Amino acid sequence: MSKRYWIIATIAIIATLFITTGIYAGKEVKDEIKMENKAYDKHTKGIQTFTHKKHMKEYAEKHPELYKKGCGECHHEEKDKKAVPLTNLKEGDDVKNCIECHKKPGYIKGKDAKGLTKEQKREYHANAIHDNCKGCHKDFNKKMKLKSKDKGAAPVTCKQCHGGEDEKDD
Repeated sequence: MSKRYWIIATIAIIATLFITTGIYAGKEVKDEIKMENKAYDKHTKGIQTFTHKKHMKEYAEKHPELYKKGCGECHHEEKDKKAVPLTNLKEGDDVKNCIECHKKPGYIKGKDAKGLTKEQKREYHANAIHDNCKGCHKDFNKKMKLKSKDKGAAPVTCKQCHGGEDEKDD
């Protein structure tokens, strides 16, 4: 075989490897995600840090019955005005930031929230995050038969996540 053929074949193989690697390689998933968002002029509560590895490895693998939707427990998209879990995600896939869909910064409660549906409240960024996190945390505590102040309980109060004094959620 000619030297020229080997050079072309080698270049083709290397190019194929680069293309294949690029297609299947996702972005690295940050383990710690600071739940801080520039949509807010000022944060009024302490900022919580979400630990991806802790939730996926320590909780999801040990308690798959609580994570039936996999990544879709947190990550979803809207179809026909309903949140549809993204159950086919792989580590490294691109996902939207919550604020891209839950566009209104803040938390609506009390008189301001009166008469709004759950879906309307979830248009507010903080309401959507609180519903998602607290709902899962409450399910975890119930399954593990833990009260919110017990050791190992998932946080469900303002103080447990944000520090400071607990406030009554409406």
